[in-house]
Amino acid sequence: MSRAYRVSFIEGDGIGPEIFASARSVLETISECHPNLNFDFIPTPAGDATLAKSGEALPRDSFIKISESDLCLKAPVGETARETIIKIRQDLDLFANIRPARNYDFIESKFSNVDLVIVRENTEDLYVGREFEEEDGRRATALKVTTEKASKRIAKMAFDTALSRAKTAPQKSPAVVCVQKSNVLPMTDGLFMKSCGSIAEGYPSVKYSTMYVDTAAMNLVRNPESFDVIVTSNVYGDILSDEASQIVGGLGVAGSANIGNEFALFEPVHGCAPDIAGKGIANPLSMIFAAKMMLEWLGMKRNDLNCISAAKLVDQAVSAVGGDRILTPDIGGNSSTLVVTKAICKNIKESKDGGEENYDYRGKNRMSAKNEATVTTTNKQDVLLKW
Repeated sequence: MSRAYRVSFIEGDGIGPEIFASARSVLETISECHPNLNFDFIPTPAGDATLAKSGEALPRDSFIKISESDLCLKAPVGETARETIIKIRQDLDLFANIRPARNYDFIESKFSNVDLVIVRENTEDLYVGREFEEEDGRRATALKVTTEKASKRIAKMAFDTALSRAKTAPQKSPAVVCVQKSNVLPMTDGLFMKSCGSIAEGYPSVKYSTMYVDTAAMNLVRNPESFDVIVTSNVYGDILSDEASQIVGGLGVAGSANIGNEFALFEPVHGCAPDIAGKGIANPLSMIFAAKMMLEWLGMKRNDLNCISAAKLVDQAVSAVGGDRILTPDIGGNSSTLVVTKAICKNIKESKDGGEENYDYRGKNRMSAKNEATVTTTNKQDVLLKW
């Protein structure tokens, strides 16, 4: 048996513990189906409830355990986002926030062919939190920070993402659009656009364009199918990704990844929804999709085909369960969080028992459990993220 991946986790606040339990159940079911894919879950308390209990929203012990784990799976927190997720992003240099938005057949939408990814710079802009007051609180100022280094590395991530997506969907030409407001903010957004343009020169096969953020917001609701990869700064990306999520079904189906060079954290896009906490109706799909992205990242980072296979199995199970209309009320169903979760886990088990996962993601027969180890690694360039 291979070493278990060490998954630090934050249960969060509000509906956080409920939807995290769903994602954990799915991952544990995956482990039952894949003998060589195991997870060691490490609790790392953080958030509003932790602040009330310990006096710290992100205790040092939690942060150390997170930084020493292989990755973190985080449910939403409440009013302590700045002290928790923003601190983790900045201190661990998780510079890329990846937020996919695509149509699923089981979710009603005005559009049918949306498949885009927002690649958001995660460490700078107004969210650095450099604010100060003047005139006895009657005037407040926030600093918008943009550097060439951060802008170029997020641009490279966007172009690499576009190329990776094109390899898994060759019918779609790779394209990156840089979203900014350089006509009003020529120094900060101008630097961001200039940096993206510089990186674009090294990717001649990727169509590159620029767009003002207000125009991008309009086009997302008018013609979202036209987008492939959007690269943008922190605040714009935060807002546009919520808009994109709503176009394909709402925040309840929106997972995201916070990626650094060696570490990553995965979480839903939405907040902790205290108004429905404890009612058993929270949509678990955003958290399950975050876990799916975790599996995809592990597959790429560790060259682990079991993770790639597992991610596909999760996606297929969600689609099958959704097609059977086993959904929470926010997306047109009448099922509870637990019923949806159990149905997804049941489908994963049945798919495995039915032999669908006797093949790795390249379609090659695994032959036997004894020989499975021979196909669980491959060349890194062959393991592609589909974000």
